Amino acid sequence: MTKDFLMVSDFSKDEIIETFSLALDMKKDRKKYSKVLEGETLALIFEKPSLRTRTTFDVGIQQLGGYSLYLSPAEINLGKRESVYDVAKNLERMVQGIMIRTFGHDIVENMSKYASIPIINGLTDYSHPCQAMADYLTILEVKGKLEGLKIAYVGDGNNVAHSIMDGGARLGVDVSIGCPFGYEPNLNAWRLSTEIAKESGSKIVVTNDPVEAVKDADVVYTDVWASMGQEAEADKRRKIFLPYQVNEKLMSYAKDDAIFMHCLPAHRGDEVTNEVIDAPYSVVFQEAENRLHVQKAIIYQLMKSK
Repeated sequence: MTKDFLMVSDFSKDEIIETFSLALDMKKDRKKYSKVLEGETLALIFEKPSLRTRTTFDVGIQQLGGYSLYLSPAEINLGKRESVYDVAKNLERMVQGIMIRTFGHDIVENMSKYASIPIINGLTDYSHPCQAMADYLTILEVKGKLEGLKIAYVGDGNNVAHSIMDGGARLGVDVSIGCPFGYEPNLNAWRLSTEIAKESGSKIVVTNDPVEAVKDADVVYTDVWASMGQEAEADKRRKIFLPYQVNEKLMSYAKDDAIFMHCLPAHRGDEVTNEVIDAPYSVVFQEAENRLHVQKAIIYQLMKSK
């Protein structure tokens, strides 16, 4: 298994399934793993704020018997107060792993390059792999399988969309991305996923038609229209993205037993209506909880073998 986890496709399909199996066992029996990383410390570097990432990594390492060390932007200010290289070289001598939630993907890549300890990507502007792992674990729990399913992501072709494509390509899940013109996923992310999908047999499709994206989907997924750092564009984006709102009408084009997913936080009334996010087929809080379990599995797998 790789030393770091920067993208879903850093793991092979077998490694992802192994991680899911471990996560489900950890979910079932927390006490069984309560001392497996006893005395180990995971540094948590946050350049962006978070509810779920902060809570799940903080609680997760402690449930494995280890410790967390929270490092805020004021304490590090990566690349300004101190270089990524210097931070990596300091921390590798003090802690046993690093989770980083930041802006540029190059920051986590460089941290991985310079640090001899495991690096986990908690989010960058390019990818959100831990979220996608929780998403696919949730789909596996609810649907009982992954291969052959179709997940439709509707909205901004952002970091979450990239990781959904990346994971689907590895796992044999068809992924259909429905975005307004000019807001499609990063071309390199699309090409990489398409190449990986050739091995698994899945299809990666990008369309500007939300109905085409959602048609016959097993899973319908959305995210906020304006991510962190894009707040100034919120009003402009709201007008452009309104036809991509996940409402009961759009859900009707999916399969009858389709589920709804959202990485949260949700802007109710924008990308999703209350009727959908609060419906019985919505699994958003199960999905949020699974961040804890799948990240515990990732932490354990990487830090135990360092």
